[in-house]
Amino acid sequence: MDPLSFDFLPPPDLPPAQETGPEVRFLDLLDLPALLELEHDKWDDEQAASHAELSRRILANPGLSVGAFCPQRGRMLASLFLRPVAADFWRHAENWRDCTELPSPIRTASLFGISLSSRDPAAVDAILEFFWPHALKGGWRHIYLGSPVPGLRDWLGRQPAGRVEDYVALKRGGLPLDPQLRYYHSRGFKEIVCVKPGYFPHERSLDHGVILRGTIPLSALVPVWRALPLASTRRLTRQLSSLL
Repeated sequence: MDPLSFDFLPPPDLPPAQETGPEVRFLDLLDLPALLELEHDKWDDEQAASHAELSRRILANPGLSVGAFCPQRGRMLASLFLRPVAADFWRHAENWRDCTELPSPIRTASLFGISLSSRDPAAVDAILEFFWPHALKGGWRHIYLGSPVPGLRDWLGRQPAGRVEDYVALKRGGLPLDPQLRYYHSRGFKEIVCVKPGYFPHERSLDHGVILRGTIPLSALVPVWRALPLASTRRLTRQLSSLL
């Protein structure tokens, strides 16, 4: 089992005067040792993806497999694996495994995040920033993620008659009450598509998962991005990132 990794740890020890952010690039098979090390750091032996599974992901979608690395030590800080899916894939998937194995449609503007594993929240932001211009050039419109709801168990302990759907809809200060949903909300994944019981093993979520959808900023302008060189798209998204 290898759904998204959500227990983001503090950044590794780095020199206090670090001036550069994580180095981000597409992954290849040479990155497998670092990927396996990250997997086993974030997951137990049963949950961590195997060498074969990671290899298949990279080979199947090399332009949708991204890693962030510490510029000083070269250590992998985060990885993201995506795959094309139909816009209504979640209607036909009961759990995380189903989401990773449903056939990919020939034409789609939707992606599913198979796995997002991170030691450093800044590395996740760097990956999303890196992938944004590539997503625009590729014509991708939406990204779906499966998230746990780690506050669910404690909330139901206080609200035994409550429903899971009620909990995931709760807000505080206009933001989701659940800490993980709040984290993804801040990264643009603001739409709750559905709640899936038995989505993947997660004790604090009582094995529930929530499918979230994020819309890639400016992705409606597909003809514009396809006409521009990647370097120009990258430059524009970098300039616009602080405004959106």
